[in-house]
Amino acid sequence: MVSVNVSAAGKPIALARGLPTVVELSGKQLEDATIADVKSAIAREFPGFYLDRQKITLKDSKNILGDDITLKVAGVAEGGELSVKDLGPQISWKTVFMVEYVSVLYDSWLRATDVPSPGWPPVHSPSNILLPKMFYGGPVHHSMLQRYVFAFVILHFAKRELETLFVHRFSHATMPFVNIFKNGLALAYSIYSPVYGAASPYILGTVRNDPLYIQAGAAIWLFSEISNLITHIKLRKLRPAGSRKRAIPQGYGFNLVSVPNYFFEFLGWLVIAALTGSYVAWIFLVISTYQMYVWAIKKHRAYRKEFGSNYPKDRKAMFPFIA
Repeated sequence: MVSVNVSAAGKPIALARGLPTVVELSGKQLEDATIADVKSAIAREFPGFYLDRQKITLKDSKNILGDDITLKVAGVAEGGELSVKDLGPQISWKTVFMVEYVSVLYDSWLRATDVPSPGWPPVHSPSNILLPKMFYGGPVHHSMLQRYVFAFVILHFAKRELETLFVHRFSHATMPFVNIFKNGLALAYSIYSPVYGAASPYILGTVRNDPLYIQAGAAIWLFSEISNLITHIKLRKLRPAGSRKRAIPQGYGFNLVSVPNYFFEFLGWLVIAALTGSYVAWIFLVISTYQMYVWAIKKHRAYRKEFGSNYPKDRKAMFPFIA
């Protein structure tokens, strides 16, 4: 049996007012007792303080200790000290994405269901009369461009819903509950407005009303969506269920960049921004691309650190041949 002293890092923890305490791990030694074992023991003593809320560090350290790290590797001796911090209420990543994507789908439907354009079937909904007036002051005769963009958004987020349910495996089980409110809706309000409507001078007589131009963009968008799905499936196959183990991804974009799924995501939104010319779409593209690039750099560096000289030296982070 091995025992360690656990105390609160900083202010007292409401869910674990009995801290500090001595955690005893029966049948374990320093060589095989892990941080996850310590968390489980804490959760047993303080049932409301479940594992995903706990952040374990060495005493007077801010560096988090991973669940699979043993006490010996962490440098904890028999009777040593660890600190625990409450991360607050947690919510599963799957739930976050489901809520976020459903919200975007619903928002797109509300803004885009109204007066049909010639050649397009009408969308019968009680929102057809009330909602366009609420958002834009009257009905909107949607252009071909708006209809295509509406289809892009619906299909894109429907794909994300299905991937969240059946494809993605998350290396971290949860995220702070409050973060769900930071991942706001990203739909471009302007795209479904009369500015882009069938009778708008911004559309009539311009390339934005040219079927060939729109369909060419649709072809590129479809390529990016299918490619994004393929890379997600490849990543799933690299990580066994219930594991955080990773292998070096290969093929279909991975030979050029570490995260081709981000590149294809960028390409899909670039098509929408280029087709519409909407400043809102361009702002969204810049912000989302910046965030994805930050994540790409982190993943790229993690791959290099984990696989060392075995990782391809000429592979870029997100953009082929560039960065």
